[in-house]
Amino acid sequence: MQHSAIPYEERLTAPRSWWLISFLAGVALALILLPFGTLPMLGGLVGGTAAAAVTASSYGSVRIRVVGDQLVAGDAKIPVAALGEAEVLDAEEARAWRTYKADTRAFLLLRAYIPTALRVEVTDPEDPTPYLYLSTREPERLAQALQAAKTTA
Repeated sequence: MQHSAIPYEERLTAPRSWWLISFLAGVALALILLPFGTLPMLGGLVGGTAAAAVTASSYGSVRIRVVGDQLVAGDAKIPVAALGEAEVLDAEEARAWRTYKADTRAFLLLRAYIPTALRVEVTDPEDPTPYLYLSTREPERLAQALQAAKTTA
């Protein structure tokens, strides 16, 4: 059965500054290996930069998608029918829900470099998770996509 939900997909990519930090990690390793010669130094530069870049890339490769009647957030797949009210969180509210308002039973897809988020209630009585906290650069659009998926489900 085909659904006509608003298509939504977002990759929570790492900020550009992390790529500079990856290069600086390679430079640091190159400097550590400098006493061993030019070849080890170049190997350290390339290897250190590559290792740090792979780490930054994998951390920023998580996706949030609304596919048909499901919300896919990282490895989690949740039917939109099990979701309740969605609350768009600005930077200040998002920080509050990441810290002192947080519930340890909640599903948190956190990326500290993304200031805004969406908090979605879980209404399934079989699920002990009270809500989902999803770091997103476009919380309004994600909320609209979830609402559209609910109405077509």
